[in-house]
Amino acid sequence: MLFLPVQSPPQLHIPDGFLSVPVAAAGWIVAAICIGYALLKTRGQLGEKQIPLMGVLAAFIFAAQALNFPVAGGTSGHLLGATLAAIVVGPWAAMLIMTSVIGLQAILFQDGGLLSLGWNIVNMGILGAFTGYGVYQFARRVTGDGRTSLIVAGALGGWLSVMLGAAATAAQLALSGAAALSIALPAMLGVHALIGVGEALITAGALLFINATRPDLLRAGRAATGSRSAIWVLLALVIALGLALVSPLASPDPDGLNRVAADLGFDSEAQAAPYEILPGYSMPLIENPNLTKIAAVGIGTLVVFGIAFVIGRIGARKKIAA
Repeated sequence: MLFLPVQSPPQLHIPDGFLSVPVAAAGWIVAAICIGYALLKTRGQLGEKQIPLMGVLAAFIFAAQALNFPVAGGTSGHLLGATLAAIVVGPWAAMLIMTSVIGLQAILFQDGGLLSLGWNIVNMGILGAFTGYGVYQFARRVTGDGRTSLIVAGALGGWLSVMLGAAATAAQLALSGAAALSIALPAMLGVHALIGVGEALITAGALLFINATRPDLLRAGRAATGSRSAIWVLLALVIALGLALVSPLASPDPDGLNRVAADLGFDSEAQAAPYEILPGYSMPLIENPNLTKIAAVGIGTLVVFGIAFVIGRIGARKKIAA
């Protein structure tokens, strides 16, 4: 695997240039308000045993997002993960997890623009968390508590979270003048309907794994206690790092947004980041394209674990003190 040629990975999120400055600024305002409120809502929500869940989920989602999977027509997709995070730790904590992941991708790896970062957080993190969580809870009440119900509810929540994020992106593109809504909306929904299938399968599979190993975690993290917690967290982190090892196998095809941008003719509007740290998930001094991506994704996985862990500890401080 380490000697297979790979292409540069596609950008996963909205780059700068696709959105007008006023629209992008509005995204920052909406994201800042929601993140601030999420920080207040999570104060004391999780106990000391649950803090590592924040880091583990962030690490898994970050590493899994580096594995673009192919869909029809030379297009790729990737996991969002907001539904999975919301089911395990609740939607407010999931918002903070997704903010950690998406923010690190933009700042450290230049994946997604800095001006458009606000809407990237809103579309994938905030809307995704609340849509997926709400649909999951509703579906569980309707279908019951069995294993089949878990699969159906998780898959449906994951699929609809992708569709809502795609629809929101289409609206933002239309407001920015990149493409008419009547054209952008069906194009985005069409390609993301297929990508959402991948989201549904991954979400359902992850929930089945959690249900088999730590079913208490499916009660929004509130019962995640016991001597097995540290072992389970370590196992989950190892799985996340294992995903980093196979990240060079990700599809090099453009993701749904970039495919729509190319088809509608505004892909040339994308602007490069004003600086570079680890652009394109690469490491300096490592020339092998597979090794450089493995190292970059592995480092990102550990860094985002630490960021989300710290956020979880801050959010749980009040409860721990009590």
